Amino acid sequence: MSVTTPRGFRAAGVAAGLKTSGAGDVALVVNDGPDAGVAGVFTANRVKAAPVLWTQRVVHGGVVRAVVLNSGGANACTGPAGFQDTHATAEHTAAALTGSSPRLIVGAGEVAVCSTGLIGERLPMDKLLPGVRDAVRGLSRDGGGPAAEAIMTTDTRPKTTVARGSGWTVGGMAKGAGMLAPAMATMLCVLTTDAVAGPDVLDAALRAATRVTFDRVDSDGCMSTNDTVLLLASGASGIEPTEAELTAAVTAACHDLAQQLLADAEGATKQVAVDVVGAANEDEAVEVGRAVARNNLVKTALFGNDPNWGRILAAVGTTAATFEPDDVDVAVNGIWVCRAGAAAEDRAKVDLTGRDVTIRIDLHAGGAAATVWTNDLSHAYVHENSAYST
Repeated sequence: MSVTTPRGFRAAGVAAGLKTSGAGDVALVVNDGPDAGVAGVFTANRVKAAPVLWTQRVVHGGVVRAVVLNSGGANACTGPAGFQDTHATAEHTAAALTGSSPRLIVGAGEVAVCSTGLIGERLPMDKLLPGVRDAVRGLSRDGGGPAAEAIMTTDTRPKTTVARGSGWTVGGMAKGAGMLAPAMATMLCVLTTDAVAGPDVLDAALRAATRVTFDRVDSDGCMSTNDTVLLLASGASGIEPTEAELTAAVTAACHDLAQQLLADAEGATKQVAVDVVGAANEDEAVEVGRAVARNNLVKTALFGNDPNWGRILAAVGTTAATFEPDDVDVAVNGIWVCRAGAAAEDRAKVDLTGRDVTIRIDLHAGGAAATVWTNDLSHAYVHENSAYST
């Protein structure tokens, strides 16, 4: 259940001292081929971390042999010096990999770099680069688990997945528990496959997958500077699936990881699906779902086990979606508490004592639908994020 489940990949996770806890903080994923195709999707935040700017260029080249990731520091808002640190990390990784095997020749332009942690501080390169060397020495087919652990920040558990095709496989790992809002993905994620697929096919599959998974997770409305999702193909299975088959498997892997992110969201006590139906088009369904998912009054009501449907309807009304207020129906965990824009079944019937919550909104404006996933807003979320940098 990891990035090394597909054939042709090795990984490692080591502790380089970037985290004061002494936990793993440097991960490395290597594609041994024979192919080295790649696709990537990145944060839409205009403030992009140095590793994002570097990796966007690398992915544009269409070939990635390795991904080096660190936790314990985002290398964001660090200026030209931070970008040089990223470049140096890629060069160091490429040299260490090339020196580790006579069969492996890697250039810096074939190394993607990802970082996560506190924004605004330079990385301690005197610790990171030796950590990279240790990760190269520790590469193995069993290294997916330690790699997934090494990229954790406020995560309470590693997040890995596998989706199987016919003779080929997609594997993946992700990190993320806060700053989870869309416009790409919402975390660091490395997906691998041993299918035969070129960069264009990989790009189409990845974008289709993230559009309905990571882009629909909206935990706290906060968009990170470092969000990166990479899909690497080794071709080691020798099997070339159809684009539809590859997209289905990548989507399944992304959906699983997205739900794991949501389940581990900072301070969350509820895992909420906002299902919007009867919309004029899919974009409007997503707009309505996101408005409800981001509404702090709705989120705090759910934390208090209060099915306050008036807050939900008010959130719907902030959008530009097509609907008539007197036509909207709202159900919470299967109880239609609002019909035709007014009170319906007794809200006391709604059971919110469990973790899973479903809010269903019928706009009666068309045939489109979409789901946005979110969580509640708790005291623990406020505490964790008030103390994050101290």
